[in-house]
Amino acid sequence: MTEASALVVDDEADIRELVEITLGRMGIDTTAVGDVAAARAALSSQHFDLCVTDMRLPDGDGLELVRLVADSYPAIPIAVITAHGSMDAAVTALKAGAFDFVSKPVDLEDLRRLAGQALRLGEEPAERARDKLIGGSPAIEAVRTRVTRVARSQAPVVVTGESGVGKELVARMIHRQGPRADAPFVPVNCGAIPRELMESEFFGHARGSFTGATSEKEGLFAAAAGGTLFLDEVVELPLDMQVKLLRAIQEKQIRPVGKTRETPVDVRIVSATHGDLGAAVTERRFREDLYYRINVIALHVPPLRERRDDIEPLANAILERSAQGRRARLTPDALAALHEYPFPGNVRELENILEGAMALAEGDEITPADLQLYPGTRPRESTGPSGPAAAHPAQRYAVNESAQDNSVAEPSEAELERQAGSLDDQLQAQQRTMLLESLEDNRWNRTAVARQLGLTYRQLRYRLKKLGID
Repeated sequence: MTEASALVVDDEADIRELVEITLGRMGIDTTAVGDVAAARAALSSQHFDLCVTDMRLPDGDGLELVRLVADSYPAIPIAVITAHGSMDAAVTALKAGAFDFVSKPVDLEDLRRLAGQALRLGEEPAERARDKLIGGSPAIEAVRTRVTRVARSQAPVVVTGESGVGKELVARMIHRQGPRADAPFVPVNCGAIPRELMESEFFGHARGSFTGATSEKEGLFAAAAGGTLFLDEVVELPLDMQVKLLRAIQEKQIRPVGKTRETPVDVRIVSATHGDLGAAVTERRFREDLYYRINVIALHVPPLRERRDDIEPLANAILERSAQGRRARLTPDALAALHEYPFPGNVRELENILEGAMALAEGDEITPADLQLYPGTRPRESTGPSGPAAAHPAQRYAVNESAQDNSVAEPSEAELERQAGSLDDQLQAQQRTMLLESLEDNRWNRTAVARQLGLTYRQLRYRLKKLGID
């Protein structure tokens, strides 16, 4: 195995020596120089797997090197050393293409972590291919390209897009294509956590720190240690929690409720919102300093109506995943109907439509009538803490009697009751299966399940209780 190599750029001999010794103990061969000119010469004459540079140099600054590496040597992750508390400089470097940053005085554990993560960028774990965006439209290809570039950085990211476009999927792809792929990915719906429990949920708490705290609890930051913390609908955070989140991100330390000491934490923050985060800042609902700290890189996911070429491959993938042994397929007319539908709930709505259609279809062919896309048959979009959300699948399965063929003789009341009872049983069984699968997929994290199914937390609890699921 070839020994990894690093370029260290700093005009202070003691810092160069400190970084060299630290990296050397990790088995990394280092070349150390003291200015921009020498760094340029070294980059042009030999290969490096990592570059670490100070921000202030005698003949320029670290940003000059960051931009050079990003443009001419994009395969080399470059990290910057910033003065303590210089978050503006660190954010500027991250925006310019820096992989990550460390602050002076250099913490050796942070430096080793950074170097290890940077070197893992060259690895290709098989697990990274598990989450993927489906479709070949130019719009979705642009998102894939952006994800690949963003994944190489440790900079905070904000994923924007309408409800149901797949923002969490994009966040998971960023995680799995980056150096943190083997560490946890922890999703949290910021709008689903009760305000009085928010600090405890994020940072954990000590036993006895408040009424009901019967044992010590690990928070979301600790659960995501070494990995990615995904803050869905981050705009829903109350202002007092925004202050605490900003401090945790800037200082890379947290203090559990009831404890007096802070503990270091290493997580990458990926946030998401379906709304306009900039407008929330203008309206003073979101702190400007937190906005600039988390919105270092922006990534927009287009709505399904702007990439209609992807509807067919998406539909086929959904049917294949949900078929459970059936060979379900769309008729040409059904596919044409989907292409004409506006999809206010985006990909999540497409999933719900097809799952409902499979429950209603008599055979393996899904017809336009099974899709229930006719005027008056689609349920209205509900609005909750996370904005418009696709209605619960059970709502989508409701039969619209007005759309039936009036030339067919109407069944008796007894027959209608029998059919309704049979359909209710079928729908309840399918709801139960869907909920259990979602609970398993999300490790029984009910907040994540509610977000995945487009429900409020209260609605999810009601469904679980009704179906007898503990």
